[in-house]
Amino acid sequence: MKTTALNHIHKELGAKMVPFAGYEMPVSYEGVNAEHETVREKVGVFDVSHMGEFFIEGKEALDLLQKVCSNDASKLVDGKAQYTCMPNETGGIVDDLIIYRFSEEKYLMVVNASNIEKDFAWITKHNTFDAQVINRSDEYSLLAVQGPKAVEAMQSLAKIDLSAIKFYHFEVGEFAGAQDVIISGTGYTGSGGFEIYFKNEDAEQIWNKVFEAGKDFGIKPIGLAARDTLRLEMGLCLYGNDIDETTSPIEAKLGWITKFTKDFVNAEALKAEKEAGSKRKLIAFELKGKGIPRQGYDILNVDGEKIGHVTSGTMSPSLKKAIGLGYVETAYSKLETPIQIQIRKKAVDAVIVKPPFYKK
Repeated sequence: MKTTALNHIHKELGAKMVPFAGYEMPVSYEGVNAEHETVREKVGVFDVSHMGEFFIEGKEALDLLQKVCSNDASKLVDGKAQYTCMPNETGGIVDDLIIYRFSEEKYLMVVNASNIEKDFAWITKHNTFDAQVINRSDEYSLLAVQGPKAVEAMQSLAKIDLSAIKFYHFEVGEFAGAQDVIISGTGYTGSGGFEIYFKNEDAEQIWNKVFEAGKDFGIKPIGLAARDTLRLEMGLCLYGNDIDETTSPIEAKLGWITKFTKDFVNAEALKAEKEAGSKRKLIAFELKGKGIPRQGYDILNVDGEKIGHVTSGTMSPSLKKAIGLGYVETAYSKLETPIQIQIRKKAVDAVIVKPPFYKK
């Protein structure tokens, strides 16, 4: 298994370590509920250095991005980021990712850890342009400093005014004594904060200074388990659960990042699907009865007939109720439609709701 530059620190802190996407990663420190609450109320730090970083450079860097990505990267300006996905040729999704624009000829793609090799091969396959694709995943570390106190807690480490970095914008500068750090107003929790990209050699210094700066704000390290409950409360998709090679961006309700104003891989088929309507849709639901929905559980209509399956589910630490995402036949996808989740031998009542589950 691969390890991040901060692996030894997690072990010293007593983190429970698990294999994840080929890496040994901290899943929890003091428990998912306590860590979840820290991010919602104060500030927490995730080591997500397993994520992949590809730099796309050259005169036709934008052309390559436009070809492989569903969103319109021509709308980006320097210092702005964009959520997008890479469709495959059979109606599914290779990966979902974030693009950062540094200049007209330099971009960064941040991809999911489990898809680094697959994504790099896919982009390279479609690179018939004057563009270079450079995989720097093993050189970079990434911390997500998330929570309502993140700006205040981290400002002493940055010369840049962190409060001025808008959502899905970024700056490059000095942070915690390290140079050329990418400070991005992005995250996967719905509670605000930053994602900070830097070279591996600066990892320990930055980690220590982040915790020193945040000690008066209740800062704590947070594991991947709480990252999952936080993102699910926001109704955000996780690749491998809610989207994958078999799910289209249209049925996954990612039409807002699928722009048919340009040509991209499988655009014609996805446009036809959008016009005709998908056979199934990704829905969010809350349980009315007792139980916890898990990935793979059947979703039933009120007559007990199978209409789909759960892709993600948990007991929401913030809401104290069971929530989940899943695909159902389109006829059953309307808000407030009563459904049932088959949990072992019992069909538990649930209802389709509008995400996010957690509203600030």
